[in-house]
Amino acid sequence: MVKKLIVFLFVVGMGIGSLSAQLAKTCFTNMPDSLSPLLTAVNRADFIDFLESKMKAEVTNRFGGKSEMTELTPDYIRVQVTPQSTWQMKLLSVNDSTRLICTVSTVCAPACDSHIKFYTTGWEELPAASYLASLPNMNDFILPASDTVDVYRYQNARLQADMLLMKADLSGKDATLTFTFTTPDYMEKETAEKLKPFLRDPIIYTWKEGKFNN
Repeated sequence: MVKKLIVFLFVVGMGIGSLSAQLAKTCFTNMPDSLSPLLTAVNRADFIDFLESKMKAEVTNRFGGKSEMTELTPDYIRVQVTPQSTWQMKLLSVNDSTRLICTVSTVCAPACDSHIKFYTTGWEELPAASYLASLPNMNDFILPASDTVDVYRYQNARLQADMLLMKADLSGKDATLTFTFTTPDYMEKETAEKLKPFLRDPIIYTWKEGKFNN
């Protein structure tokens, strides 16, 4: 009897996992073409088919270039859309019965910069401010001057960082959103090196109670 119960629970558990995976890929394949200018509906379906067949999930996109789905989990997808751009989506729980989709589009030219959006599972756009109260600002990434630092050197390096660029990454393993400061990547190499000692580590937001919080 105990053995039968264990087998039953194992089968049920496998079924739940399959449903979770199905939800992620279903949201992706059902995405409107208007939100996926480079990838056709066939492209999106092929990604899933290739990965499920243990094949490299690479397709030819609308512009004749190559796009590849590099990761698929029950609630996360990552696509290398072009050599310079990526797209990620994550299913996040708002409450016990409701989920939403968070997407991150990143373009690197050469410094990476990301845009974050939120949607219902039916791909109706939601106000981002309701789920991401605030983005990091320049001061969040750069340490204040200490008593021992060369103030002139610090101020000079700080002034060179005149445009905020940051790369956002969703996690396939947990409900976090990581922001990495990429402004130095567009600066001259020598200037970026001067700024490097004053940079903080990437900033991690955690999804809690229906929104991302730092």
